[in-house]
Amino acid sequence: MVIAAALAAACTTTASDSSAAAGTTDPIQQVDRAAMSQDEKTAVEATDTYWRRHFAEQFERPYTSPRVAGGYLGTDGPRCAGQPPVPFNAFYCPAGDFLAWDENLMASGYQQIGDAWVYLIIAHEWGHAIQARLDRALVSVAAELQADCLAGAALQGAAQDGSITVEPGDSEELARTLAAVADDYPWTTESDHGNAEQRISAFDTGARGGPTACV
Repeated sequence: MVIAAALAAACTTTASDSSAAAGTTDPIQQVDRAAMSQDEKTAVEATDTYWRRHFAEQFERPYTSPRVAGGYLGTDGPRCAGQPPVPFNAFYCPAGDFLAWDENLMASGYQQIGDAWVYLIIAHEWGHAIQARLDRALVSVAAELQADCLAGAALQGAAQDGSITVEPGDSEELARTLAAVADDYPWTTESDHGNAEQRISAFDTGARGGPTACV
């Protein structure tokens, strides 16, 4: 199953269904933490492996992996340029060249949408790390949508490389994730990140056309 193939159809049913907002105050207590941690590890390895294999051939410059600070809870996490992490957030820190995410954010989507949530959140933030490695002329002013596009390229490419397996229902989960983060989280407002249809379209562009379709 190709990720891009089902996203367009999923868009029509999920663009207005963004019910993955933070419902409980401590979602991490409601999920299989071992399973979620394994998905986080696989998502990191697959995304990094894809870019290590293909970044140079796509952009004609060397690739170095960003550091993965991994999960934190609330404000108990890595600081970026002296600022503490934001609860229920996922971010790439340019100053430290690392990615991090609140485990409650991951658990909320993992519980309400599925494991594809984890893969998309990590691949999106990795997209920002890729932007930091590009020539500035190639970085879009619509940086968040470009990161969605790069996430689509990485996840589709990782599936084609055999690093991850796309299961039935994953495309729908990805579309629901993009719809959810477009609407329900203060750090992913429409004005900054685009609405659900724009985010799904950007992801689909990368999944169909690869990294060069994103620049």
